[in-house]
This record gives sequence, C-alpha cells and structure tokens, in this order.
Amino acid sequence: MKKFRGTYTVLITPFTADGRKVDEAALRRLVDFQIDEGIHGLIPLGSTGEFLSVTPDERRQIVEIVVGQAAGRVPVLIGTGAEWTDEVVRTSREAESMGADGVMIIPPFYSVPTDDELYAHYKTVADAISLPIMVYNNPATANVDMMPELIARIAEIPNCLYVKESTLDPTRVRDIIRLAGDRMTVFAGVLGYESFWLGAEGWVAVCSNVIPRWSAELFELVADKRDMDAGLALYKKMTPLLWWVGGPRYVSGTKACFEMMGMPMGPPRAPRLPLPEAQRPALRAVLREMGVLPDEKVRARA
Repeated sequence: MKKFRGTYTVLITPFTADGRKVDEAALRRLVDFQIDEGIHGLIPLGSTGEFLSVTPDERRQIVEIVVGQAAGRVPVLIGTGAEWTDEVVRTSREAESMGADGVMIIPPFYSVPTDDELYAHYKTVADAISLPIMVYNNPATANVDMMPELIARIAEIPNCLYVKESTLDPTRVRDIIRLAGDRMTVFAGVLGYESFWLGAEGWVAVCSNVIPRWSAELFELVADKRDMDAGLALYKKMTPLLWWVGGPRYVSGTKACFEMMGMPMGPPRAPRLPLPEAQRPALRAVLREMGVLPDEKVRARA
C-alpha cells in the first residue's frame, strides 16, 4: 500500500457550458494539467467537486475518467461521503472496484452524530473495503467537530490512516500527532503552510486546482527542505488567490479562474451561481499579478 504524502488537489468537476453534463474532455485535460504541473495526488468528488450535485451515473463517470487518465501517475482518492452509512459503503466499494487508491470521507452532515456514532460509521465502512481511508474533519460543513481525541480513537481502525483537518486551528495538527502518533497521517485542509511546520505530511488544497505547481512546491519547500524563507516567500505569492477560492467562492471562484486562464470548466450547478461579474476584474488582476493568465505567460517567455 503506497503512502499518501504531499499536496493533493480536491478537483473541481467540469461541466458543459449548459451545466447539464460532465465535460469529459475538460476533466481529462484538468487531470493532465495537474500531473504535468507536479501535483502529488488528486481527489475528485469532494465539496469542491460538487459531489452532492451529480447523479450516481455521473459519479461513476468522474471516477472512471480521473482514475483512467491519471493511470497510476499519482494517487487518486475518491470523496465518498454521504448521510447514510450504507451509502458510504456502497460508493466506497464502487471506488475500490474502479481502481481508486483510497477514499476521503466527511462525516454525515445532517444527523449530527455522536462520537460513538462517528466511530461506528467509520468502522463499518473500513470493514467493508481494503482501501485506506482519509477521515475528513470539516465542522463548518459537517456540523460536527471531530476533536483530536476522537481522531486518535478512529486511528485505531486499521485502514483509517489519514485525516484531512480543516479547522482554522493548526494546534489540531500537533495534538492529533501527539495522541495518534504514526497511526494517523495529518493532511491540512486549509492552513497548509502553517500545518507543515507542525508535522502535517500533506495538504488537500483547493487553490492547487489553479496553481498546482506552486502548491506542490510549497509542500516540498517546507515539509521536505524545511526552508522557512523560501517557503514563506512562495506562500505570500499564493495568498492573494486564497480569498477567491475559499469561503462561499470555492467553486465559483475556482471555475472563474479557469475561464480567465483559457481553460473553461463550465458553470457551477445550482444552487451555486457563477462568480458575479462585478468581482471578476479584481480576480483577473490577482491572476495577472501571479502570472498565470495566458497573455502573461507569453510575455514571460518573450
């Protein structure tokens, strides 16, 4: 079993211009773009991938495309979270049968399960598959906060090997490592740079959709080379983009970036709306300053 480590992009899902279908060609291009730019892993069907806004057939289509296009070049984890444990078992088994390297599972997001219920939930899924599981703590969307003590308890389940920690408290990284030791590898969900210094061995990033090379390089500079000066300098270059691909803009802002970069990915699905026109000039200015727009790349090569 390969060990997951590095910056993993939680992929957007490209749709056709009318939003009715998955844009297969665009998704294949996105996978190649990510890998060519040096990303360490891919996670389709997370929140950024609008997993609650696709049909079961589209889910299978997305898994097949990403796993097939990646072709073993980087690990592919599939988001398989759902409200019903049996449904998580079903989608996780499906991901395993289709060649995924692992699954990422957010807690049931409506029922507000207790710690005992959460442990039972993950244990049931883990017993049903042989894939490694990345537990996903995001209290802002799941309505439950899995504290480090619970994460350490879940780490006793043999294939619950990873956690995506998406609070804004980097001390969670420290405490999970202290309590779970090497039984649980921590991936940051938001604060990548800050978490690497406390021992996180990965980052599940949204911004890496747009800037995969910088996002992978940040991990390498901090986690591998421990180069604080170079890492901080790169982080400061990346920071202006983070507002645009976080909060309520994480899907609309990311898709707007791709449109401006000449790689259209279609609109978000309702109830999400495209990024408002009034905000687009400011986003374009950020991308221009970062040098990721097509015209800026041409100038840089001249």
